[in-house]
Amino acid sequence: LPHGKRYLSAKSRPKGSVTLFSIFAFATCGGYSGQLWVSVDCQLDKASSNLSIGIDFAYPFRLHQVSFEAPLCEGRRRERLFLIGDYTSSAEFFVTIAVFAFLYSFMATIVYIFFQKKYRENNRGPLIDFIGTVVFSFMWLVSSSAWAKALSDIKVATDPDEVQELMSACKVMTNKCGSVQGPRWSGLNTSVVFGFLNFVLWAGNIWFVFKETGWHKGGPGHEGLAQFDPEMHHIVGVQFVQKH
Repeated sequence: LPHGKRYLSAKSRPKGSVTLFSIFAFATCGGYSGQLWVSVDCQLDKASSNLSIGIDFAYPFRLHQVSFEAPLCEGRRRERLFLIGDYTSSAEFFVTIAVFAFLYSFMATIVYIFFQKKYRENNRGPLIDFIGTVVFSFMWLVSSSAWAKALSDIKVATDPDEVQELMSACKVMTNKCGSVQGPRWSGLNTSVVFGFLNFVLWAGNIWFVFKETGWHKGGPGHEGLAQFDPEMHHIVGVQFVQKH
């Protein structure tokens, strides 16, 4: 392959991969909605029982704003309760990094394909790309770690057994409270996996981007000799012949 085509192939494929995985990361997290069900069986007042209390929550996981009603098992009286916790910052931080990583990698791919000469001009393109890749690698690690911790806390806060402890009726021994159905976590678990996978892909791409910078090319044994002044190159050749 000609040098330009080899360069294009090597540079566009890694960015294409991170673009795809960035989409998966913010889609699986930002599009999530879950539901859990608990029951309250009032032994002394069956008419007050509610065996299917549904609680809905979704991204960005402001659980402290998620309310539901539960019977008090005292006639028709009911109480309004809220879940515990606010995990907006970690969730939105993760999704924001995923969106910006997608936009950056998408634009970088366009530059690699259609503006290759501009990209390599004065070595600015590779240097900017190298810095951007390092920054996004670090941000993926930080955001994925924060989101993994937040997800663990969300699972605890929405555990049906934990929710039952919020209800006054469940603190009375004569009443029976139970878990009907817990949330499904496969989507959010996948988002964490994609987050750390993006970190691995971006971190692994650092070396490939670094090889295109002047820092790498200026080292010994690389193309730096080809950039010497023509007159200097001629003088070196004359001296070499004279030594023979």
